[in-house]
Amino acid sequence: MDSDVIVETRGLNHWFGEGEARKQALFDIDMTLRRGSLTVLMGPSGSGKTTVLTLLGCLRGVQDGTVRLMGHELNGAGETELTRLRQRLGFIFQSHNLHESLTAMQNVIMGIQVRPGVPDDLAKRAAARALGLVGLSERLDYLPANLSGGQKQRVAVARALVGNPTMVLADEPTAALDKDSAGTIVDMLKRLGAERGTTTLLVTHDNRILDRADRILTLEDGRIVATKGNL
Repeated sequence: MDSDVIVETRGLNHWFGEGEARKQALFDIDMTLRRGSLTVLMGPSGSGKTTVLTLLGCLRGVQDGTVRLMGHELNGAGETELTRLRQRLGFIFQSHNLHESLTAMQNVIMGIQVRPGVPDDLAKRAAARALGLVGLSERLDYLPANLSGGQKQRVAVARALVGNPTMVLADEPTAALDKDSAGTIVDMLKRLGAERGTTTLLVTHDNRILDRADRILTLEDGRIVATKGNL
């Protein structure tokens, strides 16, 4: 496998339910994501976008087809290997999911504590750097209640990036943001791709950010029906 290929899926199928209620959600998904790229996955609600994200994020077991993540086959992988791979991923969600009783710094530190054995002082320095990266160096000790919606989402981005992940999986990260804040978030991810080689797969309905993507995949009824851009 090409070392620049971070994700490769071939013939990926997925079902939900059992017996007569069993329904196929994904059909023969073929996808390649290269190091440093930002790929947008679009499609209507129920098209399978989040299912793809959770499969690539090792949050759901692969049932059928080939999924190689950072050179590791996920179909049949054990929980120990999946846990180790999850530690190399960053996750960003539409709802920032910050702990309201923790400061911005403390929320970001939680993103590095998933890795065992990280000393507290190193975690604090990494969290401060990540918050600086998203322009929040002056808000380290602020509680979420004292941050704007855009600032909260930037804290969530910092939490996803604090461990210097190989890949970021983002599920509607800009849906609740104004145009400027949404653009800022995506520009950060683009910059990380250029500077660190971080690969991003971003699920969205947000047409305002499409011009920033290296490639756009459109999913309908569990199938990729259109591809724009080349990688």
